[in-house]
Amino acid sequence: MVGAILPKLVFNEDEMTKSQTMQSIIKKYREETGKDSVNMHDVAKYAAGMGWPLPKPKTALERLAEQFSSAAREEFRKDEVTGKPYRANLAVTTWQGSAQMTLWTDIDVAPRHVAHKSFQQRREQTVGDIVQLTFDVLHWNRVNETEEEIVMPTDFTDDVQWRTNAPDEEEKSA
Repeated sequence: MVGAILPKLVFNEDEMTKSQTMQSIIKKYREETGKDSVNMHDVAKYAAGMGWPLPKPKTALERLAEQFSSAAREEFRKDEVTGKPYRANLAVTTWQGSAQMTLWTDIDVAPRHVAHKSFQQRREQTVGDIVQLTFDVLHWNRVNETEEEIVMPTDFTDDVQWRTNAPDEEEKSA
C-alpha cells in the first residue's frame, strides 16, 4: 500500500507530481482520521510513518539567512514628514542562473527601478491572492447554496483611505 502512495518524482502528464501526491496523502489522512481541519505536523508524521522520505535539513547558514530576511522584512521606520510607518527594506525576487533569490535594498537609497520592481511584485502577489480569494468564495457559495452567501468585496479603495488617514496610536492617546 505504501508504494502506491509514495511519490513518483517523474513529472509528466501521466504521473502525479510531488505536490499532487502530497495532496492525496492529506486527503487520505482526513479520510482515516475523520478530521476536516488538520494540522500539517500531524500529516507529516503520518506520511513519514508511511515511508515518505524526510527532506534534507536546512543548514545553519540557510536558517540564519532566513532569520536575516525576516529581520529585514520586519524593520519599519517613521516618515519624518508624515509620521506614517514605512518598510525600511525592499525585497526583489530574482533569478541567478537556476537559483531564485531575494535581494534586499534600503528603501531610502533604492534606485527607482529597484523600488518599482519591488512594488510591482508586491502588487502582483496581492492581486493573485485576491483572484484566488474570489475563486474560493465563489466555490464555497456554490457548494453551500442553502447557507447565506458570503460576500467578499475586492475594491479596497475605502479600506486603504480609512487606514492611511486613521490616527496613529500616539494621536489616539492624546
